[in-house]
Amino acid sequence: MDMQPEVLSSRVAFDGRVFRVRTDEVRYPDGHTYRLDVIEHPGSYAVIAKPSPREIVLVRQYRHAAGRSLWEIPAGRCEDNEDLAAGARRELREETGYNALRMTYMTSMWMTPGFCDERLHFFFAEGLIAGEQQLDDDERIDVRIFTIEEAWLLAGRGEIADAKTLLSLAFSDLPKHQLPGLT
Repeated sequence: MDMQPEVLSSRVAFDGRVFRVRTDEVRYPDGHTYRLDVIEHPGSYAVIAKPSPREIVLVRQYRHAAGRSLWEIPAGRCEDNEDLAAGARRELREETGYNALRMTYMTSMWMTPGFCDERLHFFFAEGLIAGEQQLDDDERIDVRIFTIEEAWLLAGRGEIADAKTLLSLAFSDLPKHQLPGLT
């Protein structure tokens, strides 16, 4: 069933630093009208940084919405008119200090398409060269290398609890020829 509604009106309900919220009044082909709230987000990068085939770089930071610190893969918001691979490299460097000799696009996906237009762009980073973090003023990030097995143990203890990192661990356990976008 592919019933795209007609947008009758649209207004910005909130305009913040990270996202804005748009409220649309829509009418479906069957005549019913509804109010839909949409979070508009510029998109994000998620970087699966691999020092070796069975290792992954994780960052630990406090997440206010979750009310605690979590281990995650390096990730961050897209900048205006930024090349996807360049943005992924920037986020990796800023959060971890690492530069990657190889940055390979894997796939993009909507994480919560029921109410948010954010697309998350996944990249593999290999050939890592250590450097200095370039954190934003509001960032406090610890960086550590884990084996994939250790990362799964963190997930089992709830220390990794976000979708992008859990997906990345699953991607890390697949042979490259089975990964989305890397055939």
